[in-house]
Amino acid sequence: MRGRARELAGTAPAGGELPVALETAGAGHRDQSRRAAVRTAVAWILGVAGVAAYNWWILVPLKPGLMTSPDELFSNLEVTGQPYATLMQHADLASGLLLLVAFVVTGAARARRELLAMLIFAAAGALGGLYPEVCADGISATCRRQEWRFELPASQYVHIVAGIVEFAAITIALLYALSRTKGSRTRPARVYRGLGLGALIGYPLLGAAYLSDRFGGVMEGVFFTGFTVMVITELADRTTALRGRRRRGAVLAAESVAADWHTRLGQG
Repeated sequence: MRGRARELAGTAPAGGELPVALETAGAGHRDQSRRAAVRTAVAWILGVAGVAAYNWWILVPLKPGLMTSPDELFSNLEVTGQPYATLMQHADLASGLLLLVAFVVTGAARARRELLAMLIFAAAGALGGLYPEVCADGISATCRRQEWRFELPASQYVHIVAGIVEFAAITIALLYALSRTKGSRTRPARVYRGLGLGALIGYPLLGAAYLSDRFGGVMEGVFFTGFTVMVITELADRTTALRGRRRRGAVLAAESVAADWHTRLGQG
């Protein structure tokens, strides 16, 4: 075997066939690495921009009088005719589209059901921005009465359904993430568990706030904060996995070349 290896080495092109093969595999890996790096960068750029647009509500307390009561829902500020309503509607639409593309860019090689839930969350957010409410059901008894009697334009109900789907989709994504990382001690796993505990406490309080028409804006702010943490954690989790697949690809390429070389030596 060793004599045959020396014979092959003596007849190989300058530099030897194995180094050439490894260099070829390395070139392919570098190509994949560049693509993965670009995808990671694009996902984060779009994701951060989407999260920034999603959190327009943080600026509301900085404008005195814009929100008249803690019972008022943030979606009520998007009712056409309200100050800055159009800007807020566009922010929701932009946020949904940006996050949708960001998650698509991360790829579907892992946790596909989780990814689908995050895509639905983003799409529902965009739909809510596209179809704003027509009256402030959080503070107007007349609006609520007309809403329950289905006397309002379709936009009101599309917005409500989009909001329900948005909450449901990201909660389902969290459940999938909790199942996937059960027993794990990674940072994302710890964040998912914290969000899960927060959801267990928060959802009953949110339901009580909506049913009693009290402190709806406060509870929405708490949940929007949790959603933001979930989006950032999912992006970090998925882009880290993307880099991990890139490294595994390099190892597999080198192992494939080495195995092929050893097979050729054995046949000799």
